[in-house]
Amino acid sequence: MRVLVTGHHGYIGSVLCPLLLERGHDVVGFDTEYFSDYEFLPPEAKVKELRGDVREIERADLEGCDAVVHLAALSNDPMGKLDARLTDDINHKASVRLARLAREAGASRFVFSSSCSTYGAGSDDILDETAEFRPVSAYAVSKVDTERGLAELASDSFSPVYLRNATAYGLSPRMRADLVVANFVGWAVTTGEIRIMSDGTPWRPIVHIRDISAAMAAALEAPRQSIHNVAFNIGRDQENYRVREIADVVARVVPGTRIVYAGTGEPDKRSYRVSFAKVARELPGFRPEWDVEKGAREIYQAFRQHALTPEEFAGRHLIRLEQLRYLMDTSKIDSDLRWTSTTPTRVPA
Repeated sequence: MRVLVTGHHGYIGSVLCPLLLERGHDVVGFDTEYFSDYEFLPPEAKVKELRGDVREIERADLEGCDAVVHLAALSNDPMGKLDARLTDDINHKASVRLARLAREAGASRFVFSSSCSTYGAGSDDILDETAEFRPVSAYAVSKVDTERGLAELASDSFSPVYLRNATAYGLSPRMRADLVVANFVGWAVTTGEIRIMSDGTPWRPIVHIRDISAAMAAALEAPRQSIHNVAFNIGRDQENYRVREIADVVARVVPGTRIVYAGTGEPDKRSYRVSFAKVARELPGFRPEWDVEKGAREIYQAFRQHALTPEEFAGRHLIRLEQLRYLMDTSKIDSDLRWTSTTPTRVPA
């Protein structure tokens, strides 16, 4: 297939694109490049690309594409708090517009990177894809609204599929330290402590980005009837953990680490356990291969080899919200997160 990947320079995209190339797909990337001034690792492969804001993508950018994998978004709860309106504009409205343009341009498949955070304030019950949405953040609300908007576009010739990813972990050229596993490993490496900001009881399903990427490739390649207008939780049942259990794993991986409860001690409202039985049963070719201990060791070894410092760990290159604040403070982007006149918004590479 000829596949357009939005957000291809991001945390997941920079791992997904090499995988799609390996599987014989023709990949075109589309990214606004908020995070292009830093690479934690050399990229595994380069693809043809367009630089642009997903809010301003044009139908011409999608001509000739058989499918879209849509990753581009303000990508976590803290960034969603930056401005709920912007989160809705970028994550929801621009996503539905993109899908409409893709359908008009003749694309037949639209793989949407959704999130298990849509379940939000879950109970101790194990939730499958039929569970009620209970989002507790602007980010999660945007994913719910986008799924509903995409479902309205489904047709005999256009098949959206919703991959509700568990919380991601794993090594990437565009590394992040604002996700739970890497955050705990980063604290352990740079301070000898793992800092838990809640009481440690919330449930959090997690999944390696290479398994997310494998699921996206499988969704592109599966028979249409397997994925048409269908949601899948992406992960595996063994990877449902309480936050304190993730900390325990990291403490075993990083020698000499102690766990510190550094927050208020109150439970996090975001707590959900998720069933991954459906994806294991119904998405042909998808078999997750990673677990948290293997992933934590991968990150630990990379952080040690990189000689990660406390300043870099807490700085803008590894924390998405800090990078956006830097770009605004230096007037490189405006309050709507659009590049200023000094930086072109659309530059074909």
